[in-house]
Amino acid sequence: MTQGLRVQAEGGIGRLILDRPAKRNAISQAMWRALPDAVARLADDARVRVIVLQGEGAHFAAGADIAEFDEVYADRASATAYAADLARAMDMLCACKTPRIAMIRGVCVGAGVALALCCDVRLAEQGARFAITPAKLGLAYCFADTRRLVDCVGASVAKDMLFSARMLDAVEALRVGLLNAVFPAADLEEQVLRSAKRIAANSPATIAVARDFIGRAVAGQSEENEATRAAYLNILEGDDFREGKAAFREKRGPRY
Repeated sequence: MTQGLRVQAEGGIGRLILDRPAKRNAISQAMWRALPDAVARLADDARVRVIVLQGEGAHFAAGADIAEFDEVYADRASATAYAADLARAMDMLCACKTPRIAMIRGVCVGAGVALALCCDVRLAEQGARFAITPAKLGLAYCFADTRRLVDCVGASVAKDMLFSARMLDAVEALRVGLLNAVFPAADLEEQVLRSAKRIAANSPATIAVARDFIGRAVAGQSEENEATRAAYLNILEGDDFREGKAAFREKRGPRY
């Protein structure tokens, strides 16, 4: 795709790989600009049922590339353009309807955490470390990234992370809800693939409805409405439900 970013697809699982291991996968502006197309490429591939976001080598992502900051933050116009690049990348990843798993090794800092928060599931190795460090640089975490952090860990933990800029180990990150699970480093790849295959084997239609309902709940909807009732009833008339019933009757795995 571009230097520092790779896309792969095999066996129903897409891989979106941050590929700058010598820089601990620090994300360049070119990578931010290429991310939306990379996500779209996987999302538009009907064979891809799950996307795994990962870093090449020992680390997930050390954040945005600080070496570019003098240029991208040279003035208000350049800062606005750079912020738009990041927002497009994050929004595209969040809006992607294909389930996404972040596989996290080593450091996951700043914009790396923001990318991980755009995934549905976050699985990490025991040695992973997490921090959000704008306070050390006199910067701000943008509102959308802050909202996703609050949605994930709550306001109190978000304040601690943003105010202190301290490093959390994987055990604490799991405890506060930033992670779904932690595994020994040697087992992480296997566990991520196991989770991806489990998701890929299930009904895409069911997952789509679940994603919509969860998004509505997070956004504050608390009561059933016409749209949610229709979505529930529509799926009962769909091909996936027919296949699921047939597979149950025939004592076989469904073929979605």
